Amino acid sequence: MQNDLESLFSEVGEVAQVFLPDDRSTGRPRGFAFVEFKEKTAAAEAIQRFDGQELNGRSIRVSEAEEQQPRSSGFSNANAKPYTTHQGARGSKPKSKGSRRNIRARKRGF
Repeated sequence: MQNDLESLFSEVGEVAQVFLPDDRSTGRPRGFAFVEFKEKTAAAEAIQRFDGQELNGRSIRVSEAEEQQPRSSGFSNANAKPYTTHQGARGSKPKSKGSRRNIRARKRGF
């Protein structure tokens, strides 16, 4: 695939590098690539000429790479629950007011 991309994009200018990122878990290509040209004008021509064309039976989308947004170190999804509950084999039977552990603790004076 890397050779196919390099030969296609070399039609518009000299290709400096072709990078195909792999999926960390499977090791297979992630489905996109970065093509770097030696001249900026070649990149603009490649976008205009190859966007929407087919390569090896697949339609390709060609656009300028965008800077990746920095990720926050904290919990980022405000709509997601911060934790999940696990309901065991007995289903969702609500616990009684005092669990066995709490009763023992109260008897001991804790």
